[in-house]
Order: sequence, then C-alpha cells, then structure tokens
Amino acid sequence: MENTAAIEEVLAKVGPRLKGLRAERGLTLTALAEATGISTSTLSRLESGQRRPSLELLLPVAQAYQVPLEELVGAPEVGDPRVRATPRKMNGRTVLPLTRQPGALQAYKMVILPEPGDPEQQTHEGYEWMYVLSGRLRLLLADRDLVLKAGEAAEFDTRLPHWFGTADDQPVEILSLFGRQGERMHVRARPANRA
Repeated sequence: MENTAAIEEVLAKVGPRLKGLRAERGLTLTALAEATGISTSTLSRLESGQRRPSLELLLPVAQAYQVPLEELVGAPEVGDPRVRATPRKMNGRTVLPLTRQPGALQAYKMVILPEPGDPEQQTHEGYEWMYVLSGRLRLLLADRDLVLKAGEAAEFDTRLPHWFGTADDQPVEILSLFGRQGERMHVRARPANRA
C-alpha cells in the first residue's frame, strides 16, 4: 500500500507541473493542443488533475516541450551517477583516480605543481596516454624534450625512459590513461579531407 500511495503522490504533481511548463513557455492550451494532437479539454483536465496522466497523453506533451518524460512526472533519480573518488597527494602531484574497477586500463586526472630539482626519468611496464587540460606539460621521453599545451595529447611506451611535469612555474592539469600491460589507447578521429 505504501508504494501505491507514493505513485499517487507523484501522479498528483503531474498536473501542476504541466501547467507550470506551459506557463514558462507562454503557450495557450489551444497552441499546445495543436502541437500534441490532444484536445484542449483533455489538456485542461490533465493540468487540473481531473484526468489521470497516461503514457499516451504524456509522450506527445514531452515531445512538444522537448523535455524528458521523467521531467514531466518528476520521477525520482535512479542511483547517483557521480564518481566519488578521493584525490591522493604523490610527490607534489594531486592524483584523482577516475576508474572505479581494477583492471588493465586505469584513468587519472592529475594536477602537477612545479617541482624543484632536476627531472629524473624512469622506466616501467605499460603504455601511457596523456591529454593536457590546462597549463603546459613538459615531457622528457628518451632523448626528446617536448612541451605540450592545453588541448594536446601524447602517448608512449613507458619502457622508454620518461618524466613529465610542469613546463614553467605554473601548475599543469592532465588526464592520463595508463595500461600496465602495454594496452594502447584507440582514439578515433575523423580523417582529414583530401583534395
């Protein structure tokens, strides 16, 4: 019985919600009737709560208002889609894991502060892909010294000697995808138009 009462409560709020949406958009019942194919009297009874909302009535109204059906009925959200990761501080870097499940491929967001001292290259198993969100990233890769700016990406085999950090005295923010077993990222891009 408790579930039935909750459903009735949700349905009772549909009419006022529909009337509010119509008022927000400055529509008359006649204009809404023309857009939905539902009579003005049916729409009026639906808004006043004298007509029980049904899928056949709500779908055309949702299309006319260009809103999801859930918005019309005020459906409760299904679960919380937010990722609640805890940032970790590691060697002057703030690392936020974005991947929830253990597995081959891991995603991270990193904020790297300027570090004193000389960069020290490392090697380890894996493959890394990085995308610069803001700032300038310095990437030492074997004998190459590269600077990437916001919007640029790099990928490399981590068995090559490498180091990355800020390219200047400002922080850099990056997204990193790392595969421990050497998994490569597959970035799909539209081919350039060739004349």
